[in-house]
Amino acid sequence: MTTMAITPLRQRMIEDMSARKLCVGTQRGHIRSCKRFAAFLKRSPITASLEDIRRFQLHLADTGVSICNRNRIMTGLRFLFRVTLRRLDLAEEIYHIREPQKLPLVMSADEIKRLLAVASSLKTRVLLSLGYGCGLRAREIVRLKVKHIDSAQKIIRIEQSKGRKDRNVMLSDEMLGLLRQWWKARPRHDAGIPPQERWLFPSRKSASKPITTRHLNRLFHDAADAAGIRKHVTLHSLRHSFATHLLEHDTHIRKIQLLLGHEKLETTARYLHVATGMISAVESPLDRLAQPKRKRPRKAEKNGNEAQPPA
Repeated sequence: MTTMAITPLRQRMIEDMSARKLCVGTQRGHIRSCKRFAAFLKRSPITASLEDIRRFQLHLADTGVSICNRNRIMTGLRFLFRVTLRRLDLAEEIYHIREPQKLPLVMSADEIKRLLAVASSLKTRVLLSLGYGCGLRAREIVRLKVKHIDSAQKIIRIEQSKGRKDRNVMLSDEMLGLLRQWWKARPRHDAGIPPQERWLFPSRKSASKPITTRHLNRLFHDAADAAGIRKHVTLHSLRHSFATHLLEHDTHIRKIQLLLGHEKLETTARYLHVATGMISAVESPLDRLAQPKRKRPRKAEKNGNEAQPPA
């Protein structure tokens, strides 16, 4: 979709996506998918046939593209054929593969403590504390503004996050203290912006923009290396750890669902599989076999003295 002949098609697809309020990231992903398909065909997707769709899906499988990426690519193509080109016959030829269900990687409380202790700066410690202490996603952390912090009600308001949903998360005394420390120490190059609209973590280049999620990820991995954490953890592992540790401390799963902003309870329930504290506390039937058998009391002893024979 990079040649002049198909530029109008791309424009029409962008208009269709914008009309349906697809986020910018989703639009970029759909466009990349269609460009990849056009490069495979070596012609415009307008001319695609059922056999072309079949060959492209086989090509993705043969070249070792992961199941997740294959499904993402075909989702973009399905939008093109179903919505923009109105080729329902081609859209029906697209199939998705069931993705393997993997357990989220969780850090222990000791690892979290070490991670925060070796944070290279107050800024890094506050950023990572928001991920673990409030269960926030990377994008939610970097886009926090002063107006989102409600110290009176002890909540943080998350606006228009994943799925274009708002939610509230708790603001602990520890987290509030860290935020106040950071507010005093943060750079002061946004004086022209109203206080409530200022980013908590403004970019160094422009006060009108927050830091990037890429920068936040780099800070996390630097801290993880310094803490000696050898697991293949990511920044999102802080959010996984937040949910798992709440479960292990008997927080109701419905409350955790609301804090995480999950639409379905089933999504939150997967943390039951990684709550190691809960799992290790379950008594194995093998241990019961090794325990000595208790002698059952005799029926007469159970009911009191033995019955006296008749006189």
